[in-house]
Amino acid sequence: MNIKTVGVVGAGVMGIGVAQNLAQTGHDVILVDIKEEILDKAKQEIKNNIRFQSFFQRKDQPENLEEVLHRIEFSTNYKFLENVEFVIENVTEKWDTKKQVYALIDPICSADCIFAANTSAIPITRIASATKRADKVVGIHFMNPVPMKPMVEMIRGYHTSETTIEIAKKMLSQMGKECILVNDSPGFVSNRVLMLTINEAVFLLQDQVATAEDIDKIFKGCFGHKMGPLETADLIGLDTILFSIEVLYESFNDSKYRPCPLLKKMVDAGLYGRKNGKGFYAYQ
Repeated sequence: MNIKTVGVVGAGVMGIGVAQNLAQTGHDVILVDIKEEILDKAKQEIKNNIRFQSFFQRKDQPENLEEVLHRIEFSTNYKFLENVEFVIENVTEKWDTKKQVYALIDPICSADCIFAANTSAIPITRIASATKRADKVVGIHFMNPVPMKPMVEMIRGYHTSETTIEIAKKMLSQMGKECILVNDSPGFVSNRVLMLTINEAVFLLQDQVATAEDIDKIFKGCFGHKMGPLETADLIGLDTILFSIEVLYESFNDSKYRPCPLLKKMVDAGLYGRKNGKGFYAYQ
């Protein structure tokens, strides 16, 4: 099955990256969000990203900015998803919000359309329960920035069929991605480890054991990581980090997942990281 048209729901950081990656690999994209201003910002971000990426252009990506943008339709109307073959959902990591989105798109999309949840922590089986196509729901945890990351984590829900898995693998291959298939569990593999690491790094900062800069330097210098845990938190978004760790805390009822009070305070203060210019570091 050669997927040509893909719906992307949510035009935040991840949705922008997914839409851009799809358009750059020859797919037609319908990018849907609830407000025109969000979509206008998304279009500008995609333009900026492609211009920046042109310095490191891969041969399999079209060089013409307008050619890429022409493949993306920006809309606030979910009805435009009725003929897509594949939907990738990227809305905020809040279950009530995700549940409403799936209840909305499930009757709109064709019966054969596959839903891929781009989530960092919410179980895929729970997401599938909000639809009438549980066998056609799969998790695809993309990494940020999407166009530059060659690997994703794919999650098999309780009802996910082998056909859905194979189609999703083909879809990812078309996007230039390799996938690792894992079983369903809150946080999956990557974020059960990563969120604990970031949360504990915030505790270290809160307890004044070290500065943010020195915490990150230790991980980069001692372990060879390209980014430290607090730099990574800023890249992902502190609000997303908090939502994810809260999902893990709720799901496992284990105190090791308790969110650091400093993390909560920073999110309350609107310090989300790179997405709005200030987190553990300041960005211009």
